[in-house]
Amino acid sequence: MISDHLQAKQKTLLILGDSLSAAYGLTQEQGWVSLLQDAWKSQPIDVINAAISGETTDGALARLPRLLAQHQPSHILIELGGNDGLQGHSVTKMKDNLTAIIKLSKQNDTTVLLQQMQIPTNYGKRYTSMFSNTYAQLAKEHAVELLPFFLENIALNKELMQKDGIHPNAEAQILIARDMQQRLEPLIFP
Repeated sequence: MISDHLQAKQKTLLILGDSLSAAYGLTQEQGWVSLLQDAWKSQPIDVINAAISGETTDGALARLPRLLAQHQPSHILIELGGNDGLQGHSVTKMKDNLTAIIKLSKQNDTTVLLQQMQIPTNYGKRYTSMFSNTYAQLAKEHAVELLPFFLENIALNKELMQKDGIHPNAEAQILIARDMQQRLEPLIFP
């Protein structure tokens, strides 16, 4: 009976993301996801990093059924859409894919957390606005928690970015992990 109670408390957070969560240009240990797992070593949680550099919502949706079956996460953080935007994909198609990811996750009794994403403004005001607004619309339509873009206070600081200007460096990963820990803890361990 006691072991059942302990098992019930165990959580699994699946990170479904792109290079921003896959520790692009760094070792896995330097990435914010690994740092978050380290910070939570005393908590009853496993953090599974299923982020892949270059991932689009199409690719993530195709991989999701297997990931849900394999890991049976209690929570999923969806950090996707950046590559869809950078590749100029249809915002409608991206929203449809994210909707399918949210619905499939919920059908598997997984609490969905959605990460706001942003793209550079050089994609034009209309596209950039449609892209950004998609996340608030999805959060409202599906009653899921929307987390602010985790590079909001990092992306414009060159000292925290890799040479490509897109990916956060090792120093920034520490800041992201701290920020995500503060945002996620009340949602995962209420």
